[in-house]
Amino acid sequence: MKPMLIATLLVGLLCSHPLWAHDPANMELRDLNNGKSIHLSDLPGAYPHHRIILVGEHHTSAGHHQAQLAVIQSLVAAGRKVAVGMEMFRSDSQPALDAWVAGKLEPDKFEAVYQDNWNYPWPLYQPILIYARDNRLPVVGLNVPREVTRQVAYQGFDSLSAKERKDLPFVTCDVDPDYMAYIRKAYGAHGHGQMNFTHFCEAQLVWDKSMAAGALRFLKANPEHTIVVLAGSGHVRKGGIPAQLKKMAPVDHLVILPEIDGRTSEGGLDHEDADLLIRGF
Repeated sequence: MKPMLIATLLVGLLCSHPLWAHDPANMELRDLNNGKSIHLSDLPGAYPHHRIILVGEHHTSAGHHQAQLAVIQSLVAAGRKVAVGMEMFRSDSQPALDAWVAGKLEPDKFEAVYQDNWNYPWPLYQPILIYARDNRLPVVGLNVPREVTRQVAYQGFDSLSAKERKDLPFVTCDVDPDYMAYIRKAYGAHGHGQMNFTHFCEAQLVWDKSMAAGALRFLKANPEHTIVVLAGSGHVRKGGIPAQLKKMAPVDHLVILPEIDGRTSEGGLDHEDADLLIRGF
């Protein structure tokens, strides 16, 4: 049996359990500004004016997706009008996302839309998307067509045509030193030695800026909502999407990162990276 198929089956078994691998009631959120912990149920009250809540993930971690869902549920339980912004869907898939939330798209057809957008096993994200559908929470596609980011990564932002740039914010590789160090580490880890680093950096910023702009567009059209942005932890850390939000609009936002064994731990993060750290997921 192929490794990806095995992984898909295992994830499916895990996600089909009503509590997945963890009990959200025990989820600990560590405040990286003061070192104190808050209970998940206290999150909405502690940050009542934050209209963008970014929750990072390691894409293959079922626990991280469970934690993301728990954050969404805590806000809904507190009476917030919640939308879910997702790196996993392109903006041009918005009609399908709207149809799914409205209950007008069959699960098998929607799963095909997901597979066209994202490369990771469907069961990882299925509980979040079913919860959004069942509770009529808008799901917002924040990503750009993969051929755009691929072209930028290999040929640079300047290689895009006027038509391709139409809905994109202008991009240059201009970030703070900490985030630049992160991008350089990612560049090396992905074995992109044959790719121009500046172009690789520009591709990262196409993602960051486009997702920030997409979240802000939604809030402008839906000012009563809070949008929970789900994306890879590299995009969610403060040097990524949050830095672009600061440049674009004065909207209060909160950065929540999960602990990733061997990659992200409390000792390796501080308030310059995130506001809250999810422990034990």
